Amino acid sequence: MSVQMTSSLGLSKTTLNNYLNLISRRLDQLSPVGDLILRLWVAYAFWTAGLTKIQSWDSTLYLFDQEYSVPFLPSEIAAYLGTSVELAFPVLLAFGLFGRWAAGVLFLFNIIAVVSYPDLGVAGLEQHEIWGIMLLVCLLHGPGMLSLDRLIHRNGLATGR
Repeated sequence: MSVQMTSSLGLSKTTLNNYLNLISRRLDQLSPVGDLILRLWVAYAFWTAGLTKIQSWDSTLYLFDQEYSVPFLPSEIAAYLGTSVELAFPVLLAFGLFGRWAAGVLFLFNIIAVVSYPDLGVAGLEQHEIWGIMLLVCLLHGPGMLSLDRLIHRNGLATGR
């Protein structure tokens, strides 16, 4: 006589495992969408910061000269470089083109931004921490299946085939 184990829901262990496996497979199928949302979310934050800087360039130059303490760079060069990073690399990240590289550059840029602006405040620091974690996930995990990197790799363009 065989004894079949049942859960508190009245399901057999095999049926419960089948349901859990089905849920796991569905979540795996949604993973590329999650990667895309993560990339778009953090890219948008940096992109809008870059747009704000170019909308009022005089204010940007003033802030880099008077408020931000970017190490090792003159304020005007830091303003041009920072704005360029905020406009170019979010686009690469959003499209997943050189995705890990773009995430790495933005991750380092995020650290520099925190170090360079001592009056960031608790809320600003928390926001930069969240962006840092999001960028770290993109860096370590890669841009995912819904990316130009994946398309290039899949079609063999990256290896010259």
